[in-house]
Parts: sequence; structure tokens; C-alpha cells
Amino acid sequence: MLFCCRAVPGVEFLPVCAICGKNRFQIRHLDHKLRSYQIQTAKVLLIKAALHFSAMLPLRWAHAIATPVASIVWTLSSDSRRITRCNLALCFPKLTELEREKLARASTLETTKLACELGRIWLRSVDEVLASIMSVSGKEVLETALARGNGVIVLAPHIGNWELCGLYLDRRAQTTYLYKPPKLAGFEDAIVSYRGRAGARLAPTSRKGIAMLVKALERGEIVGILPDQEPALDSGVFAPFFGQPALTMTLVAKLAARTQATVIVMYAERLPQGKGFAIRISEADVDVAAEDLENAGAALNRQVERCVREVPVQYQWEYRRFKHQPDNSKNALYR
Repeated sequence: MLFCCRAVPGVEFLPVCAICGKNRFQIRHLDHKLRSYQIQTAKVLLIKAALHFSAMLPLRWAHAIATPVASIVWTLSSDSRRITRCNLALCFPKLTELEREKLARASTLETTKLACELGRIWLRSVDEVLASIMSVSGKEVLETALARGNGVIVLAPHIGNWELCGLYLDRRAQTTYLYKPPKLAGFEDAIVSYRGRAGARLAPTSRKGIAMLVKALERGEIVGILPDQEPALDSGVFAPFFGQPALTMTLVAKLAARTQATVIVMYAERLPQGKGFAIRISEADVDVAAEDLENAGAALNRQVERCVREVPVQYQWEYRRFKHQPDNSKNALYR
């Protein structure tokens, strides 16, 4: 009796099936792609379901749920725990081990709170989300920068809830945000939709995306950049961050030099007991636009470090900020 190669999984057949005429290895490849697609689709559906659930919760409840979830994450995610501890040891060597451990656990809780807040930020009405901003310090810094007419580069480090900063800026001027497409490719359209729902444009980390940023600044608009992400090796310089060499983007300096845009710094601090957020806006060091890219990179990192020192517990310490090193090693500090 003859069987099609699709009919008996795991049984060895000739490379070409005698019944359906298909290449057996091609079929295996297609089946693998189908399974990958199904898994990715399931992950996207689960994430969206979690977002919709968290969007229904009052902010205080979302933070309450974050507490046990953070404990589970701390226990199960050995990579995240190790990276956080390593970063804190590098950046705060004068703290005792006990103090750093306390900060590491508290930081994991704050990051989990961010995850539990995303449903509100992305799915509730913009007015309702903005109502959670209890105060804005440095509002005049943003207004003065916009009035100059050369465009504004807003540096928003991974502190507190940076997604909220975007919605706040969307109500002040036309905005364009640089973003890195997620590893979960099926979720990219959703992210673009969520972040662009108040009129923002999303610029991918590509030549096309950089061109979008330049044009936005030339029109006098706002460009938002997360300045503490590692760039490609050919797009950055090594500059000190908390006294450690960190691969740092040169994009901000190049954009500012080309367009004469004003550079400012901004973050949204999470207030205790689910009481909302406080927006902090400040001027950036003029050296972030220096011709010498190493000096510019050092100035950029000083701005981020200044903000982090104000609320160290709300910084995203589980990011591999020192992944690449000047000796061409990769992840050596995190092993």
C-alpha cells in the first residue's frame, strides 16, 4: 500500500513523494513555518488579551497585581535577575550588596508595573490617560524649544513610563518617534497603531526612518528618541555611563548638528500608591550636539545618568546596556 508523505509523519520516505510529487524536505520546511506562525499568532493574541484586561483596571489595582507578578518574574527569570545585579554592581559600586539587592528587586517591581500600565496607556482614551499626569515640571523648557522653530529632539530614557511621555508630546505638536521593531514581528502593526493613535508618526531604525526624523525637524516638529539603547557598532561611540564604557548612539548629535534642533530631556516618574505620574522636562547639555562625537556621546550619557540618579528604582536595569565593550567582546560582563 502506498501512502502520501503527508500521511505518516516521522516515517522515512524517498526525497520525492511517489503520491503527491512534493519534495519531502520542502514540506517539512513549510510545516515548520506554519507552526512558527501559529505560535507567533498565539503569543500576539495572549499579549492583546492581557493588554485589554489591564486596561480595565484602575491604576492602583494594576500596580497591586504587579507585586506578585514581579515576585514570580524575579524567581523564574534568571537572565533578567543576573543582568540587573550586574548593571547595579557596575553603576553603584559604593552601595553594599544588600542595598543593591534591595534596589534590584524594587526595580523589577517598577518594570512590572510598567507592563501592567501599558493596557491603560495604549487602549484607554487619550484624555483619560493624560488625566493621570499629576504635575509637569519644566513645561516652559518644551514651549521655549518649540518657539525657536528649528525642531525639538526629546530624549526619553527608559525611566518610569516613557510611553506616557509620547502621548503628552502628541498634544503639543506633531511628533515622530524612532522605534525598534519588536522581535515578535506579528505584534509590530499593533505597536505602531497604539503609539500612533494620537497622531504620532513612527520611524523605524533604518535609513528611511532617519530620513523621516530629519524632515520632521526641518518642519519644526518634535522627534522622540530613547537615548539609552545600544546602536549598531558603526552607529555609535564608546562613552562613559556611570563610569563604564557604553556603546552610545551618535544619531542625536548628527541630527542636532544638521538641523540646529533644540535637545531636551524628559521622563514620566511613577508616583506611589497608584496616584499617577509626574512629568519632568529639562534642558540638555549643549555638548550633546558637539562635533566631536565622543564628547557628544559622553554628554548624552550624562543626561541619562542625571535622570537615572533622580529615580534609580524606576530605571530599566534589566537591559544589557554594556553588552558591547571596546575590546570587541560581547556580553562578557553578563556571563
